[in-house]
Amino acid sequence: MKKLLGAVFLAATFFATPSLASGIEAKIDLSEQTMYVYQNGFLMHRWKVSTARSGYRTPTGSYRPQRMYKKYFSRKYDNAPMPYSIFFHGGYAIHGTNHLKALGRPASHGCVRLHPENAAQLYSMVQRAGSGNTRIKIVR
Repeated sequence: MKKLLGAVFLAATFFATPSLASGIEAKIDLSEQTMYVYQNGFLMHRWKVSTARSGYRTPTGSYRPQRMYKKYFSRKYDNAPMPYSIFFHGGYAIHGTNHLKALGRPASHGCVRLHPENAAQLYSMVQRAGSGNTRIKIVR
């Protein structure tokens, strides 16, 4: 049995490449209002989010982070705090929110809102992996 486990570990180590080992995918399911965070293809986190409410939209598609800020304030929406912002498409970002009761249902102007602790954790993961090794997928 030990031999078999050693062989499985060796095979997993052999087939893991540096880019895959550090790769992050944040998949946001708009219908579920949930973010799934994968690292190296393994599900690491499942978090409730808030995306665009009626009259607004969260863009679907596949993106890479464009810019990141630990502390950011919205110029468009009354200087609202957007901690741990990861901008992925123009002014659209994944970021922390203080509106915790709204998580799990549409409530934003289009950004993907997370609990601040989860936003900090995602921010750190993306920072370590790098923008080039991070994919943000938004699906209906």
